[in-house]
Amino acid sequence: MNESFMRILLLTVLLAWAPSLNVDAQNGGVLIPMDSSQGNHLRAYGVTFRHLADGGTAEWLLHYRGGSFLLPNTPGLIEEARRLQIDIEQIPESELLRLRTRLDQPDHRASRIPLNEAPRIAVYAPPGAMPWNDAVRLALDYADVPYDQIYDQEVLDGSLNSYDWVHLHHEDFTGQHGKFWSLYSQRPWYVESVRQQNHLAQELGYASVASLKRDVARTIRSYVVQGGYLFAMCSGPNTLDIALAAGDLDIVAEPFDGDPPADQIQENLDFSQTFAFENFQIDTDPFEYRHGTIDIDPDLDQRTEELDYFTLFDFAPRWDPIPAMLTQNHVSSIRGFFGQTTAFRRHVIKSSVTILGEASGRREVKYLHGRLGEGTFTFYAGHDPEDYTHRVNDPPTDLSLHPNSPGYRLILNNILFPAAEPPRQKT
Repeated sequence: MNESFMRILLLTVLLAWAPSLNVDAQNGGVLIPMDSSQGNHLRAYGVTFRHLADGGTAEWLLHYRGGSFLLPNTPGLIEEARRLQIDIEQIPESELLRLRTRLDQPDHRASRIPLNEAPRIAVYAPPGAMPWNDAVRLALDYADVPYDQIYDQEVLDGSLNSYDWVHLHHEDFTGQHGKFWSLYSQRPWYVESVRQQNHLAQELGYASVASLKRDVARTIRSYVVQGGYLFAMCSGPNTLDIALAAGDLDIVAEPFDGDPPADQIQENLDFSQTFAFENFQIDTDPFEYRHGTIDIDPDLDQRTEELDYFTLFDFAPRWDPIPAMLTQNHVSSIRGFFGQTTAFRRHVIKSSVTILGEASGRREVKYLHGRLGEGTFTFYAGHDPEDYTHRVNDPPTDLSLHPNSPGYRLILNNILFPAAEPPRQKT
């Protein structure tokens, strides 16, 4: 995990120089443009990832044509790109050298980041189908990026240490089953989900689901502190930090665990244990859908889908390479979308956290990034970037209808971020 920390440290002081790909002088390279000319942005990430997984190398050209990828020119790569309808440009060696020289100029806005090793990916999700869909799994499946699915037992068994990148999505780390009790307590899927959660807690030796999830949250935190990369969406960021701040406090209402929550919860929260949020309040009302004041209340904000957008901040790759990688896109303004956590209230975000994207004029943060110990975390609010109000039992989004989705691109930026190799200093 120390190697991961050194990557982050060196990337933050990135210079204009980066090592060149080992490209055959006769073949040149293949540019995968990621600007508006690209026919399938999402599968372009998959091609790049699989090339790395097969032992190849690549370069990520930050702020060059939407964050394009540069790979060695091989027949297999060209055939795969054509089969998947990914637009590519074959570049002769002489032109490739000119491109690199131009990008390496100190006054050039773009920069080259070498990619050398595909990260090992795990998705934290319960076994079996749930009546909602995980946007990250949809993206990984569509881009054909391999991953393992893990859950509480694997986390507590130490399996997280086998992975470089872990994703959390629609999960309730407070043990309140998504606070769906008032709306769905009689629905078969909810009853079965609660039964399975209680059975798993008992099987693992816990008195309640809340106590199980508390230890899972702490284990995930330790994974990041030791150098892991964490990405979370929807209710994942919100409930993870609430569980960490609450610690051993009982914040769970009676319908969920059979007894009322503790007194004076707010006074005893420990925000030093959280990833991104502080000074928030917890809502213990079982009839209230939201968990606390990290999330905005979209019902009080009369927004419309046509006007709901958030804007990505512009980061200079040479000075802020990590935020620059995470915000690469072919557009700077992205359509908003709801979720159990729709957006983060800016005033509860720690000052150490980097804001990557927010709704202008509303002080609502949609996308953020930070460090904890030797690792990093990225939180992305909302449930599905291409389904504005995705609801229980709605069909999964068909990404073949959205191959250029800028909202989904932010998810896939995160899977390549751990593959970035810091440049070596010239001696």
